[in-house]
Amino acid sequence: MHILVLASDYTLYTDELLKINPSLQLIAGDKPSDLIDAGRKCSVWLGDPHLVAELLRFGVKPKWIQSTWAGITPLIADDLSHDYILTRAVGVFGQLMAEYLLTYFLAHERQLIERIDYQKEGKWYDRQPGTLKGRHIMIVGAGEIGCCVAQMLVPFGVNLIGITNTSRSISPFHQCGTLEDLPGFLETADYVINLLPNTPQTQNIWNATLFARMKPTAIFINAGRGSAVVDTDLITSLEQKQLAGAVIDVCRTEPLPSDHPFWRTQGLLLTSHSAAPSLAYAIVELFCDNLNRFCNNLTMRGRVDFDRGY
Repeated sequence: MHILVLASDYTLYTDELLKINPSLQLIAGDKPSDLIDAGRKCSVWLGDPHLVAELLRFGVKPKWIQSTWAGITPLIADDLSHDYILTRAVGVFGQLMAEYLLTYFLAHERQLIERIDYQKEGKWYDRQPGTLKGRHIMIVGAGEIGCCVAQMLVPFGVNLIGITNTSRSISPFHQCGTLEDLPGFLETADYVINLLPNTPQTQNIWNATLFARMKPTAIFINAGRGSAVVDTDLITSLEQKQLAGAVIDVCRTEPLPSDHPFWRTQGLLLTSHSAAPSLAYAIVELFCDNLNRFCNNLTMRGRVDFDRGY
């Protein structure tokens, strides 16, 4: 079986694949236009969604595509064929996301930025720091990644609130609800984390109305999709002190244009889509597991429902 690897870091993926199975027949690159013939030859592709989508537009498609990302927005575009198996990256980002979020939770509680600012001015910062214990942390989009994050937060003694697509109890969340419950739940949250996928229902969901329901001491973190946030509403909420701060990892346009007001918004920290990177070794382990499942007609991990968009 010939396998196409189409990714910005394709050499990392091919190296990891050959470590596991040196007999694999790989064709790799990062330029879709150079890989049209390879795309026709290979029934299995492993790749970055934006590059894979470009190759699909040349009229070639495989039997199965394994995405290197959790998000597969470029591949669900209306102008693309959807008559193949698509699996997204699952089971590889939970700890990375938890580490990312803990970085900014603790930076806020321990007033890291303020202490750096005081040091620059030669001033002694003597305000008492906070603690995560007892804080209400809301994870909006409590799917596979969100649940892993919640499990890793348990030792910190936080109160966990989860928002899912259907109403159900999920361990270790103390309280769960759906998007309909979101406005009411926001009123008690100290940290609000958006991990929602990009769907018609989640686009522009974070608007002035929701920001107004949040506590003025709350922190908003978007590590889901940039399309979920109305940028101007977030900026206004921060300027009017309706929120204590925001950490933005994902934006509508990336890289973020230099003239975008996010760069200059007081209380907003940009983290340049670094929350949960696709580490080659972890993606390759998932791919090899799914390759075995594909070859043996078994249920594949992370299979995408094109109608739902995830």
